[in-house]
Amino acid sequence: MTADPEDLAAFLDREDRGDTYFSVYENEQLVGYFCFQFQGEDELEMSLGMRPDLTGVGKGSSFLHGGLDFVRDKYHPKKIILTVATFNQRAIKVYQKAGFIIVNTYSQQTNGGIYQ
Repeated sequence: MTADPEDLAAFLDREDRGDTYFSVYENEQLVGYFCFQFQGEDELEMSLGMRPDLTGVGKGSSFLHGGLDFVRDKYHPKKIILTVATFNQRAIKVYQKAGFIIVNTYSQQTNGGIYQ
């Protein structure tokens, strides 16, 4: 996030981010975060991020399922959407294993570059 000062400032500002971000801790150590935002009445977009040293070691599935359980209990959405960069194949594999399917791809300008 440091490559995009505006995104970083919004992420760090409690008023800007509102009550859409949730931190995940294990043994008093930050593991990652989830962000939940409704897109209409019944459709919820979920974003997430894990601490980089915890990725690629088999923890992604349990992290994702914990977030899914939380969002279903708290918000009861009919549909959950994930957005992920196409280069993040590890994350895509975890999401597909959890039942998510690729519906669309698009380019987005963020963090100083354009990503698909």
